[in-house]
Amino acid sequence: MHYPENKGLEKILERGGACLENGLPFVIYRKPKQQELFAVFQLNDELKSSRDFTEKGFVFAPFNSEGKVVLIQPDEVWKGEFQSEKSQVTNNIFLDESGKDAHLELVENGIKEIEKGRLQKVVLSRKIEVSNTKSPVKIFKTLLNTYPNAFGYLFYHPKVGTWCGATPETLVRVKNKELSTMSLAATLPYIENENPKWGSKEIEEQQMVSEYIGDRLAHALERLDIDKAESVRAGNLWHLRSEVRGNMLPNLKVKEVIGALHPTPAVCGIPTREAQQFIQANENYKRTFYTGFLGELNLSSQGELSLFVNLRCMQLEDGKASIFVGGGITEASDPESEWIETQNKSKTMLGIL
Repeated sequence: MHYPENKGLEKILERGGACLENGLPFVIYRKPKQQELFAVFQLNDELKSSRDFTEKGFVFAPFNSEGKVVLIQPDEVWKGEFQSEKSQVTNNIFLDESGKDAHLELVENGIKEIEKGRLQKVVLSRKIEVSNTKSPVKIFKTLLNTYPNAFGYLFYHPKVGTWCGATPETLVRVKNKELSTMSLAATLPYIENENPKWGSKEIEEQQMVSEYIGDRLAHALERLDIDKAESVRAGNLWHLRSEVRGNMLPNLKVKEVIGALHPTPAVCGIPTREAQQFIQANENYKRTFYTGFLGELNLSSQGELSLFVNLRCMQLEDGKASIFVGGGITEASDPESEWIETQNKSKTMLGIL
């Protein structure tokens, strides 16, 4: 990395606030289970993009794989330390029932499409808009405190907008041609002192994702290992996760790996193209960067990247926050349960606000 300059936490956050005021692109982020905080600053407001993932910087990519991958150019890179404090997130969250009928109908349409044999799985989501008075920097600090095991970030570009989030899902990591990713699916609410009891729907859904990732990567790797699924906790939810590892073939380009993995079945569906078409035709809003991906690109060394799926995120603009929640739909899905799952998931970000 361009020998990042060491700075105090407050100085980094202050600089982020100044960039927001002056319309200059930046991102501040912390990787899962780490205390180091990195900040990448671009010194002009030009909208740059990555064409083939050989550039240096921080990328922010949309759900739609045809969309431009935004690149924040690393004119300055700072690093500091973030010590988590006890988080003060409220659990008394008012959950709005508006939008329920539309979501039930969306899920029913998804199940019909699966029954016709066109899809095996489709991930359907909705957008919740709430008013917000907290500054992006304050929201970001709360996110870091509340979700130390997630990839936490605050991203801003005057031509793209302000986004922040705490995502539990790795898209892909590559270092010295060694690749690692994960297969993540299924959700249950976390209950104190209780282990999650997974039903056949969740186990099958996670298995489906693992097999799909294995198929997509088989041509790209010299060897491929997929671990057994394990329960992992992310905030107030449980998920099933399998680690996936392998060695990239010598002349394989990073762009091909990203193309094989994005969008993942955990955020889109199986088969990918048909699921993506169904989502774009039926969800009644544009996802833009929700369920896209983001992360470091060649910052430490060429060919090294660390990318995460943009889940558990929000877009902040003019006194309002947009939160996105979704769930994987299979033939065994029940629309009412799917609605409840999105309500449970919404607490993650609503609690931060």
